[in-house]
Amino acid sequence: MGVTATGLGLLYSQLFQTNVNVFLPYITTGFIVWNFVMGCLTEGTDTFIANEGLIKHLPAPLTVYALRTVWRQTLMFLHNLLVYLIILVIFWGALSEPYTIKDGGVPQPGVDLSSLLAIPGFALLALNAGWVVLLFGIASTRFRDIPQVVTSLSSLLFFMTPIVWSVDILYQRLHSTKTYVYKLNPFYHFMEIVRAPLLGMQQHWHHWAVAGFFAVVGWSVTLVVLRKYRSRVSYWV
Repeated sequence: MGVTATGLGLLYSQLFQTNVNVFLPYITTGFIVWNFVMGCLTEGTDTFIANEGLIKHLPAPLTVYALRTVWRQTLMFLHNLLVYLIILVIFWGALSEPYTIKDGGVPQPGVDLSSLLAIPGFALLALNAGWVVLLFGIASTRFRDIPQVVTSLSSLLFFMTPIVWSVDILYQRLHSTKTYVYKLNPFYHFMEIVRAPLLGMQQHWHHWAVAGFFAVVGWSVTLVVLRKYRSRVSYWV
């Protein structure tokens, strides 16, 4: 994680002509959050398929396997946070004061006590991860092409989400009417509720609103699907 983030941070900071002291932490934090998001999504599609033997022989709720997946990804996220802490110490001088990711971009207040909002932000992200793992896990047992489709789309989703590029860069290159390129991307909002506090960036309520909306709708749909198809999973796997 550290090597990849450092290499891409140095490269893209030159390509986009940004300050490496803030752009490298931006990319590093983005990778850490994205690794959790895509880990839950891609591994979630195989949750029940990989546990075929246990599902057929142990009368455990399906939610147990989904929670195991989310918990494993959470441990990996906490492990990768060590890279964030190292980056934070190295670039503390640049991040502890008001800064901009790119010249002429939106001023960011800098890291302070508001960074603790990353904790409830991650809790909301993990709440969404729970229904994603359950829903995609059930669907993948019935339609075995879903894991391959998700894996194929992961690269496209990565480059469509502000991870190795920032919103400031896109906003300066496109007119404001074209900002739907990232605003309609739900992964962008999931990223911001965790990344923005960690980097001391401006935090907007609509990111939380979108993530909360997906949590309510996602769990509602998942519980209906779980109630209807729970008994069939052991036959599908």
